[in-house]
Amino acid sequence: MTRRKLTGDEIDLWHKVVKHTERLHPGAHSSPPAPPMPKPKPVKQPEPRLAAFKVGSNAKPKPVKHDLKPSIARSLACDPLQMDEKAFRRMKRGKIRPEGKLDLHGMRIDTAHPALTRFILSAQASGKRLVLVVTGKGKDRDEPGPMPVPRGVLRHKVPQWLALPPLSQAILQVTPAHISHGGEGAYYVYLRRSR
Repeated sequence: MTRRKLTGDEIDLWHKVVKHTERLHPGAHSSPPAPPMPKPKPVKQPEPRLAAFKVGSNAKPKPVKHDLKPSIARSLACDPLQMDEKAFRRMKRGKIRPEGKLDLHGMRIDTAHPALTRFILSAQASGKRLVLVVTGKGKDRDEPGPMPVPRGVLRHKVPQWLALPPLSQAILQVTPAHISHGGEGAYYVYLRRSR
């Protein structure tokens, strides 16, 4: 957009107006006051620049954690050690042979819980120290529903049952079994001595 130049008549008119005007404040400075300074604009922080990605180069993955609940193995590992440390290490490496075994494969919750209770209490009464409870790893659901369901219901329930009375009084330590005894699908249950 270009500015229009004033005509001669407009310039003459302007000079007449200036001659006939009076100052509002005669004692004021002859120069007009300086216009107010504009506020400084906030300085934008430079956005972090991403390194150039070239085809074939490795991307550095960021650790993403979506787990809301710790895994069974992690929660059992956080339990305080109740038994002899040397015996615990040998048990975790599969060096101690279990004296009894309960296989809960294919059982439903309503039959598995009483079977587990009977097995643990009778094993303690007979003087056994280490028993193996096999739950299996569980299978994936055929049709995924709106609510997430953990894989292997018995695998998740057995540690909970073992932590509740009357079984909790009979148990010294629970830990996932060594791969030679079933790995993630089984638990070592180290029993207290019967009195």
